[in-house]
Parts: sequence; C-alpha cells; structure tokens
Amino acid sequence: MRTKSLSFRLLIAEGLVLAAFFALVAIVLEQGFRESAEQALRETLQVQAYSLLSAAKLDNAGELIMPSNLHDPRLTSPGSGLYGFIQQAKKPVWRSPSAIGLEEIVPPELSAGDSVFVRDKHGRYVLHYAVLWQNAEAIKREFIFTVAEDARFVSRQVEQLQQTLRFWLLIIGVVLVFIQFALLRWSLKPLRSIVKDLEAIEQGKKTLLDGHYPTELEGLAGNLNAFITHERAHLERYRNNLADLAHSLKTPLAILRGCVESFSDNKETVQEQISRMNQIVEYQLQRAAAKGEHKASKTVDVSIVINKIIASLSKVYIDKGINFELTIPEQCLVYCEEGDMYEIVGNLLDNACKWCVHSVKVSIALNQRKSRRNFFLLLEIEDDGPGIPVGKFNDILKRGIRADENIHGHGIGMTVVFELIGLLGGKLEGGKSAALGGMRWSVYLP
Repeated sequence: MRTKSLSFRLLIAEGLVLAAFFALVAIVLEQGFRESAEQALRETLQVQAYSLLSAAKLDNAGELIMPSNLHDPRLTSPGSGLYGFIQQAKKPVWRSPSAIGLEEIVPPELSAGDSVFVRDKHGRYVLHYAVLWQNAEAIKREFIFTVAEDARFVSRQVEQLQQTLRFWLLIIGVVLVFIQFALLRWSLKPLRSIVKDLEAIEQGKKTLLDGHYPTELEGLAGNLNAFITHERAHLERYRNNLADLAHSLKTPLAILRGCVESFSDNKETVQEQISRMNQIVEYQLQRAAAKGEHKASKTVDVSIVINKIIASLSKVYIDKGINFELTIPEQCLVYCEEGDMYEIVGNLLDNACKWCVHSVKVSIALNQRKSRRNFFLLLEIEDDGPGIPVGKFNDILKRGIRADENIHGHGIGMTVVFELIGLLGGKLEGGKSAALGGMRWSVYLP
C-alpha cells in the first residue's frame, strides 16, 4: 500500500488513535486495579491489627503480654513479608518474630481509635492503629498497633493484570485494525469505482460516469460528467467547425477557379472572394472559440447577402444558365451575424443551383406566424430540380450524409444551416415547391 494512498493514511491514523486509546485504557485500568488492590490490602491489614489486638492482654501492672503462637503463621516466620509492631509512647514494646532484624517502623501521632494507611520508604504497606486500653485495675495504657506487608502482594497482582491486559489488548487491537482495514476497503470502494470508470472513459469504453455512487459522491460524479460533456462538446465543435470551414471555402474556391483563366476580366471578383474567404476563416475561428450559444447584437441586410451570393453563384454555374427569380425587398434588416447569414443563404442557394434544371426562386415575406410563434422573416428558396425523397429529409440534416452519394460534396452544408438557424431561435422546414416542382426550403427567423 503506497504511502500517498488515502487508505494507508486513514489506516495509520486509526492505528495511532487505537494505540493511544489502548495505552490510556491500560494505564487507567492498571491504576484502578492498583487502588483496588491497595484498598483490599488495607482491609486485610486492618483485620490483622484487630487480630493482634484480640491476642494481646494487659496484666494488672499495666504490662502488655503477647502470646507466642499468633493467629497468622507468617507473623512467626522471619522474612515472611508480614510484620507486626506494638509501641507505647513512641517506644517499641513488641515485634513479631517475622520482623526480627528489621528497622523499627515509627508511627505518626495518632489519637485513640484513629488509623492510618501509608507506604513507607522501603516500599511496604503499613497500617497504624491507635488504641487506649484499660485493665481491671483501671490502669490505662495507649498503644499503637502496626501491621506491615511487603508490596510484593500488590505488585504481583498488578503484574498479572498487566500481562493479561496487554495480551488481550494486543489481540483486540490487531482484530480492530483488520476490521478497520476491511471497513476502509468497503467505505472507499465507491472512490475506486469512480477511478475505474474514469479509466474506462479514458480508454473509450464508457462515455460518462454512470455507476451507482453514494449520496456524498453524486455531486462529484455530476460535476465530472458535466466537465466531460463540456470538453467533449468543445472537441466536437472544433471538429465540426474545421469541417464547416472547409465547406465554407468550397464556393469561393470554385469561383476563383472559374476566374483563373481570365484573371484580368475578373480581378474585382477575385478580390471579393479572397476577402470573403478571409471573413469565413475569422468567422469559423470565432465559432470554434465560442463558449456556448451566441446572441446576435448586430443587424445584417438579407437582401444584400442574397444579391452578392447570387452574383457569385451565377459565375460558378454559368454553364447551366440559371434563371434566378427574386421576390425580395430592397432592404431587409435582421439581427444576425453576417457570417451566419452568409452560411445559411449560401448553403441553401448553392444546393438549389446544384440540383436545379434551369430555375431558382428566392422570396422573402415579413411578419409570418408558424407553430403558434411569430417570426419576423420567412425566407424561401425553391428550385425546379428532382427534390429530396421523403425518407431522406431528416437524414440530410445529419452531419456527413448527402441526399445523393454520387454527387460531389461533404454532406455538412445542411447540418450547418440547421444548427445555425436553431442557435438563432429560428425554424427550418423542407418540402416540395408548388411553383417549380422541385425542393423548397423555408427559413423562419425571429
């Protein structure tokens, strides 16, 4: 597992937290157990002190008498770890046989009936108990009974607890680490799923993140999908605009080709077409760099555009001797980019000239209503050609598809027209020309 992995970092962090938690638990438990053991030892020493008190006797002279046999055999065995002392007025009057050779334990100042439990400098637990004793002769004596036990009793119990506690805490810690690892694997599975889906998208096996992700990752997946779609749309637009650029230059190049043989007579036409090609290049580059739908803020005279395009196409199709019938106003201003209007009118007229026999009709009507919408302009372009078969109409609006594969072309002209009219908020309709019998295209613009 790599050190930069999120799973590795979480596992290490949780491992450190568990280690600190278990260390704190061990310390608290050991301290609590030690205090409990010390309390139990105090109670035991209290009982030992009571036992010594019950075994002791005070004679008529006020002297303390202790029996040779004590209730606990450890008090009679030297070095047993349990020691007993009796003092009177800070002077030792008795010590158990087990305390032979030990330094006297000096008790603190105590009042009769009081007791104190301490740990001395040698590490022994000591209980001092002060009593006031009166014999039958009414002689009163004050004694301090001291019982001490080595710390081995408590230390042994604490060590046993430590061994048991550390063993089980280690086992529990290892188990919890494995459980945490399994939970991390399960919890981070959606992230791994997103990574795999992104790799599949990169390899072309998928188009979008379409997996079932947790609620917390749905926003991320949605944003990534939006980004992927946006970038894919940009790439598609770049490709389409390059194709559009090539298609847009086709007509000016054809005109230039026809003017080459007699350049001196067509110098003005050549200059006009070169300027037009330069405008086309700039226009298509602007479209390729556009972030989204553009809105026209300029006006263009459709009548001028139509006349210019017809003048150019008359030279391209001079062999056909096409008769152009124009029913258009002297001036017709619409809100549209000039390049867009040249693309729309140029492609429609070029197709009409290509497919017609002898006649092309162009008409403009204003303030028309269609599909419960009001449109400012209706442009109709008709020809006397064979028209488009009914089943082919929707297909030719798709990029790269032509009505007749035997006729030279790129198959993108009508797609460009359809996309531009849609961006302008207009409507494109096709049908049969009632006047000429060929194809009729109707362009509605707001």
